[in-house]
Amino acid sequence: MSNDNQSTVPLLAARGLVKDHGRSRALRGASVELRAGEILAVTGSSGSGKSTLLHCLAGIVRPDEGSVVYAGERLDQLSEDRLSELRRTEFGVVFQFGQLIPELSAVDNVALPLLLAGTPRERARARAGEWLERFGVRGQEEQRPGEMSGGQAQRVSLARALVTGPKVVFADEPTGALDSLASEQVMAALIHTARESGTAVLLVTHDAQVAAYADREVTLKDGAVVSEADAALEASL
Repeated sequence: MSNDNQSTVPLLAARGLVKDHGRSRALRGASVELRAGEILAVTGSSGSGKSTLLHCLAGIVRPDEGSVVYAGERLDQLSEDRLSELRRTEFGVVFQFGQLIPELSAVDNVALPLLLAGTPRERARARAGEWLERFGVRGQEEQRPGEMSGGQAQRVSLARALVTGPKVVFADEPTGALDSLASEQVMAALIHTARESGTAVLLVTHDAQVAAYADREVTLKDGAVVSEADAALEASL
């Protein structure tokens, strides 16, 4: 259910996004908004443009046409240095397979964004340990990703995405490689932590059970938005 205290002004807004991958058009004029503290699910079949939309919204790739505005800044026009800074400080990203660094322990994987931001190592590791505890993987600090279950590794990925206190977490099929029990545990941990910290979440998924955790759902087909749960927002797109 939507939070009545959420701002009606979008924290992140995309308008008319077009993106080509070679001769294939991944996005065809897609528009979407994300409000502060909101959990938004982006759904659609494989090849509908979900991941490309997330990558544009997170500043990972630039759209060929259209605009992406975050907190008053045009992401599609920012320098790579500024985009990297945003991804270190205000954005967190979680992928289907976690993309943890296999040579690093769980605590060092989580501490990495803090270290890159200049946090002293001892403080970064201590804060990382706190986040591992919040996600129920305390005691796994020194284990490497290959020594953990899929569900444990994905919770470490979530801890890494949230350790810097981002305003937005982008989660691309975060449960796609997990069984149903691990999926439920990971989603419960993500949503609880996001609600607690007021973090907005843009969740890409093909799973209706995962989408059910969201406040609102946008469905893509062939790179365009074809349905929107919030009629008032749909009318403004």
